[in-house]
Amino acid sequence: MNHNDAFSRCHPLVNFLYFALVLLGAMVLRHPACQVISLIGAIACFCCLGGEKPGGFRLWYALALFVLTAAVNPAFSHEGRTILRYLPSGNPLTLESILYGLGAGLTLCTALIWFSDYTRVMTSDKFVYLFGRIVPALSLVLSMTLRFVPRFSAQARRVSRAQAAVGNDMHAGSPVHRIRCALMVFSILVTWSLENAVDTADSMRARGYGLPGRSAFSIFTLTKRDRLLLSVMGLLGGIVIAALGAVNDVAMSISSAMNELVAVNPALTRRQLLRSGMNIGRDMVGTMTNTLILALVGSSLVLMIYLSSLEPSFSQLMSGTFFSVEMVQAIASSVGVILAVPLSALIGAFLFAKHKK
Repeated sequence: MNHNDAFSRCHPLVNFLYFALVLLGAMVLRHPACQVISLIGAIACFCCLGGEKPGGFRLWYALALFVLTAAVNPAFSHEGRTILRYLPSGNPLTLESILYGLGAGLTLCTALIWFSDYTRVMTSDKFVYLFGRIVPALSLVLSMTLRFVPRFSAQARRVSRAQAAVGNDMHAGSPVHRIRCALMVFSILVTWSLENAVDTADSMRARGYGLPGRSAFSIFTLTKRDRLLLSVMGLLGGIVIAALGAVNDVAMSISSAMNELVAVNPALTRRQLLRSGMNIGRDMVGTMTNTLILALVGSSLVLMIYLSSLEPSFSQLMSGTFFSVEMVQAIASSVGVILAVPLSALIGAFLFAKHKK
């Protein structure tokens, strides 16, 4: 499918890196706020690329997957401490299993929409251009498979309409008549697939596929806009990865400590548990921020030694790209750690504490 929007006209490396980052974020970042933001971005991208098309992906497919996952998980998973009620089978229905099902359903729904956006932008030509020289056989097989599926569906609709016009409608009549018509359509599609495979093989052989020293023509060029987009995505991706580990460390440490507090003293109220979680997080912020700064400095030590050998001035060093990137990563990681403390304490107090009656 061809699109004339600005994003689809970018270099294939820009398109592939963008979808790789957003899909990785949708599947790795499990915080509800991150999942909702990723879902909104996927739907917005889907609408900007033309929305729903006849015979194409429908948003209700993703909604059905979300509802199915959210409903099935509590029925089979009974882990958790907050029991809401007991099912007819005698197994408990827990709040944790419902929340996990909602999170898993949201992740699958978001990933499915992002994959739909990916297939609209990343055509087979772009995929072969990126990976044709690295893994030529695999890239060719994948591109041909992705191209064959929509062609097979379109051919199936054409054959079905043609057979219905001559009285072989597989959607009307007795069950035996429908089966006979469906088998006839299937036989025609198999024959068409074999003929198409032979024509493709002859075309590849005529164009010299597999011969040594074969040249390649490419219509894609890396422009200044593409380089700028790659730099921005690389910077943002580095910042997120740098902050992700520290934020997870702080959140897990606070949650584990609050869980132990509730296990020792189940009578703690939500207010008391929230205050304890904030005190624990306050003690962790200073040490974790120092650890982040020292880690960034340590990882850049070799480069700093190399830069010092060039004897740059202080103004050149402070205005350089290297110093700016490291400072942005340190600040972003520190802000992420600071924001993770109240969020983790609030969520932990809501999930772990029990109401006093």
